[in-house]
Amino acid sequence: MASYPVDPRQPDAAYLSFWRERHLCTLTTLRPDGSPHVVPVGVTYDPEAGLARVITDKSSRKAVHVLAAGPDGARVAVCQVDGRRWATLEGRARVSTDPARVAEAVRRHAERYERMPSPNPSRVAIEIELTAAMGRG
Repeated sequence: MASYPVDPRQPDAAYLSFWRERHLCTLTTLRPDGSPHVVPVGVTYDPEAGLARVITDKSSRKAVHVLAAGPDGARVAVCQVDGRRWATLEGRARVSTDPARVAEAVRRHAERYERMPSPNPSRVAIEIELTAAMGRG
């Protein structure tokens, strides 16, 4: 496992492997008053594209918080923990409704979590343009 900090576009093999294991994660967004909103999510990590992706309903608080940040996106973090191993990805999140982008997020989610999510016509993809990563083994 890589140790703090990690290049989010060029993680070492152990860091990338940890993100490919099936783990529940958290997404931290900010409420309008600046307080953190932390929720459990599934996350996929695509270092080649410099993205992390979360699928959700467009009416979820997490999507609403990201949308409220405007076109520059919301600063967010996703994290996963397994015993003493942990990994965090940080960046700017934007909500995508583009069918191809949502389908790609669903495909990656199904691959990592070994199940296809139920159909949801209100599904969106939260795409996080990665700016930082860290973790410890």
